[in-house]
Parts: sequence; structure tokens; C-alpha cells
Amino acid sequence: MAAFRDIEEVSQGLLSLLGANRAEAQQRRLLGRHEQLLERLLETQDGVEQRLRETLAEEKEVAQSLLDMKERTCQVDTELQQLEAELRRAGEEDAHLQASLLYLTRELWELGEMEADLKRQEKDVNEDTTITIPSAVYVAQLYYRVSKVEWDYECEPGTIRGIHRGPSVAQPVHLDSTQLSKKFISDYLWSLVDTEW
Repeated sequence: MAAFRDIEEVSQGLLSLLGANRAEAQQRRLLGRHEQLLERLLETQDGVEQRLRETLAEEKEVAQSLLDMKERTCQVDTELQQLEAELRRAGEEDAHLQASLLYLTRELWELGEMEADLKRQEKDVNEDTTITIPSAVYVAQLYYRVSKVEWDYECEPGTIRGIHRGPSVAQPVHLDSTQLSKKFISDYLWSLVDTEW
């Protein structure tokens, strides 16, 4: 703005020179000043243009930075959504694993209870066995001494088989319990027992 005022002053000075018919020196001086002002105006215009180019370049950089930041923000949002999805999946998997762990813990506890129960039963069986087996052996030996029958324990179910070792001769015993009554079988076996001691 100051440059335009200076140009206006120079122009008025030139008009006054022409109007007042002044000397040529004053005219040269004003022309020199006019040239200086034009040079200054051109320099100022060049400076303004340079600043404008710099400002435009800076605006372009800022705009590019904003675009880059916006793109990066979109990428970060996408990554955040993926992380949230993974977190949800991990939470669901964790819940599933917790449920599985709870189920397996319950199974383990039940198996522990079953094991303890089996140990109690085994202990009871061992106690019964130590009492029952000797008495069962005694009873089996007593039956053999009374009846003199050696039983075949490996025969088919429903078949009664053995050898009766009587006073004079060994006689085979072979009875089918599916076809004979229990009373008949009992009477037959008692008939083999020797009444003489």
C-alpha cells in the first residue's frame, strides 16, 4: 500500500514539474525516484509471490499431512476393530475353556470319588476274602470228604459234571440241570454219599 502512495506522489510530482516548468534536474531526480519505486514495487511483488508460493507449498504439505493422518487414522481404526474382534473371540474361547475346565474338574472330582469308593470296596472285599475264603475252602473240603465228588468247574453253564470216587469204583457224574429238576439232582447226589463211616 505504501508503494502505491509513493507512486502517486511521484506521479503528482511529475505533474507539478510539468505544470511548474521546473528544471530538468528535478525531473531526473523524480524519474530516478520513480525507477527506485518501480524496482521496490517489483521486489515487493517478487517477495509477495515468493511468500505466496511458500505459503501454497506449506498448505500443500499440511493438506498432504492431513490426508496421511486421515489415512493412518482409518488404518488404526481398522486395526482397532480387528483387535476388538480378536479380543471378543479370545473372550469367547476363554469362556469355552473355563467351561471345559469346570467340566473336567467336576469329572476329576467324580473320578476321585469313584476311586475312593473302589478303594473302600476293595478294602471290604479284602476283609471279606480273608474271612470267607478260608471258610469256603474248609466247606469245599468238607463236602469232598462227605460226598467224595471232584467237581468240574470248567463245564458249560447248566451242566453238572464231576467224578465220584466211591468206596470201590470211580463213577462219572454228568447231569443236565436244564432238563432235570433240582429235587431229582439233589436226591441223586445224596444217593452217592456212603452212609457207612
